[in-house]
Amino acid sequence: MLTLNNISFGYDKDVVLKNIHLNIPQGNHVSIIGASGCGKSTLLKLIYGLYTPLTGSILRNETQLLGPDFNIVPGEDFMKYVAQDFDLMPYTTAQENVGKYLSNFYPEEKKQRSLELLETVEMVDFSNVKVRYLSGGQQQRIALARALAREPEILLLDEPFSHIDNFQKNSLRRKLFAYLKEKNITCLVATHDSTDALSFADHAVVLKQGELIANGAPQILYENPPTPYVASLFDEVNVLDSSIFDPKLYTKDICIYPHELKIGATGIFRVKIITSYFKGNFWLIESKFQGNTLFFENETFLKKDTTHFLQVNEAIIKKRLQLSTDS
Repeated sequence: MLTLNNISFGYDKDVVLKNIHLNIPQGNHVSIIGASGCGKSTLLKLIYGLYTPLTGSILRNETQLLGPDFNIVPGEDFMKYVAQDFDLMPYTTAQENVGKYLSNFYPEEKKQRSLELLETVEMVDFSNVKVRYLSGGQQQRIALARALAREPEILLLDEPFSHIDNFQKNSLRRKLFAYLKEKNITCLVATHDSTDALSFADHAVVLKQGELIANGAPQILYENPPTPYVASLFDEVNVLDSSIFDPKLYTKDICIYPHELKIGATGIFRVKIITSYFKGNFWLIESKFQGNTLFFENETFLKKDTTHFLQVNEAIIKKRLQLSTDS
């Protein structure tokens, strides 16, 4: 169990994180999401021990983890941190980088383990290539493999797929997170990618201006976003006034995702089409409703300046209005 008890931290007088409290069971995968500058990377560095909290404590089971004020060499042996700068050895090969922390007393085991991890990150074909000649995405995969070489109990990843092409990213994510689950490795990922949070995390932690504003199962947060900010981190979102649906309610913002709006013969919204964006298996339609931009999904292209009615399932409206009333 990794526990953060009311952690606060700041640089000089600027507070970056405020009263963060988390309990993370062993083997859980947690995505830390939020706008740039919200404190995601700082939180990972605090957990790893690169910074000392201003207040609060970080515990592994019941043992407090101490920062650089107490340790000559920051960091913990049971924990690995993959930063955005990778920190690789450029003049050695991919295989040598992965095996950096493995014992030289067992060269065959070291080689086998290094190749196994290179296979996990789909880099076996580049095992003998010096890191300086690899692309940014390839170097990122080597950094991931090296972090797993001496199997950690806790893995901290800061934007781990940011340099990797989409066609490689999807396969790599599946392999990596399946490997971590198999080995029961706790993983915390600071990310801007909604797929990391929705598809591969047990919990999503939402930060805003250094404060933890939401924490829960990704599906629950997605389907029941407590604020427009939370919804916007997962998908395109329309923020609408609750009085559109029920004039008796006080004015509150509610969230409707584009896929929840459907064209019908009649509907709550009569919109004018502005632009249609091809997204592969659907079109994302930009429209205007009462002077505001409204996005919805449609199976076919819609011509500019045409008008259509949009409907929303009543169960969705009821659920979002309830969230609006409770908040």
